[in-house]
Amino acid sequence: MDGKGIEMVVGEMAQSTDVVVIGAGPGGYVAAIRAAQLGKKVICVESEELGGICLNHGCIPSKAIIHASAEYAGIGKLEELGITVSAKSLNAEKMQAWKEGVLKKLRSGIASLFRKYKIELVKGTASFDSSQRVVVQQGEGIKAIEFERAIIATGSKSVELPNITFDGEFVISSRYALKLQEVPKRLAIVGGGYIGFELGTVFARLGSHVTLVEASAHVLGGLDNDVKEVAVKKLQASGAEIVTQAKAKSADRAKKELVIETVQGEKRVPCDLVLVAVGRKPLTENLRLQNTRVQVDAKGFVKVNEQRRTHDPRIYAIGDVIGHPMLAHKASAEGKVAAEAISGEPAAFDAQAIPAVVYSDPEIASVGMHEWEAQKEGKKIRVGKYFFRALGRAMTMQENDGFVKVIIGEELKEILGIHIVGPNASDLISEATLAIEMGALAEDVGKTIHPHPSLSEAIMEAVENALGKGVHS
Repeated sequence: MDGKGIEMVVGEMAQSTDVVVIGAGPGGYVAAIRAAQLGKKVICVESEELGGICLNHGCIPSKAIIHASAEYAGIGKLEELGITVSAKSLNAEKMQAWKEGVLKKLRSGIASLFRKYKIELVKGTASFDSSQRVVVQQGEGIKAIEFERAIIATGSKSVELPNITFDGEFVISSRYALKLQEVPKRLAIVGGGYIGFELGTVFARLGSHVTLVEASAHVLGGLDNDVKEVAVKKLQASGAEIVTQAKAKSADRAKKELVIETVQGEKRVPCDLVLVAVGRKPLTENLRLQNTRVQVDAKGFVKVNEQRRTHDPRIYAIGDVIGHPMLAHKASAEGKVAAEAISGEPAAFDAQAIPAVVYSDPEIASVGMHEWEAQKEGKKIRVGKYFFRALGRAMTMQENDGFVKVIIGEELKEILGIHIVGPNASDLISEATLAIEMGALAEDVGKTIHPHPSLSEAIMEAVENALGKGVHS
């Protein structure tokens, strides 16, 4: 139905609100709650489930399956501890049921918060009728909402290759990979970014023969080379094959093969499933932004300022829909900024550091500058490392792979970047992020007393090594 048709159906029977939030993902639902906390009447529109893609089809279910696969793969390490397991088996259906239980609890938590703050949830697909009204398609019906301010939090979706389209059977996206009731014997993954790498780790642990295909020269592009090498070698040791400088040409459904073009020529990869994970793109095409003053760039990302306000003064945008980095925690932070700006609070998005994590084996976490970035800017730097194999707590956990790498300025000794590959890197990176956000010097972190034995000692030790003061190296 076009915009004119919607106008005719809706007439003047529109509901009114202070703020309408389009999307209930980690950016949208946080924005809705924060706006309500600040006294605004809020309506949140969501076409699917509370929590958006992240909670239901991305961040949370993937981490649940990653955890389950790690537990399954780790059974073999118990013998070293004197624990004998006579046999192990995998029930993929039960694993999925457990995962779905986790998601249900989290959705219930968001719903409870919506009730607490009197946020109305409207199910349907929203689009703009004007800079003051959205219309929501609800099956055969239409609902109109007039607003003072709107926040676009529609997120993103998987990029589909024109020559290898999704069919939900032989060619799937990450969304469907997380719902598989059976582990494929042979899995081809197109795309060596963090999504493809994480899922490659999962299915290799669960027994699949994984072939990871990446068009560029390296997987996990943009990450520190020293750091990612640890995870790459671990994945290859599990039996996975990594093919770089290779482009996926087609999927032969009849022969169950992925056809790729490598530097050596065409190659056929036998597989039971093809998982395409080549990136994500913003969900903006159905918002009818032409009815507003909102502007998008050539890739469809919404243009915003530091308050996350678009070129239309009534409309804000947050999360994946405004561009990289496409991270749930960034979207949540932006949601708070937008809600506070709308409410007249002195808010702006000015994060000095945004951490990024790859839930590989071992985990990779990174924040701040890479060594090559600092050198490119002409900075004189010092680099310190500390290996988990020398750390007491890591040894007691049987987690000896990886290290912490710290980059500090030569003169002021400021912390420029910290990169971790190893156990619980996703948790450890928060200390590093806080240090950069607060402008801490290396001495501040080095002289902070860390508990012993703990994994966090590795950060302190790496900093002290960068300062030339390390005692355990």
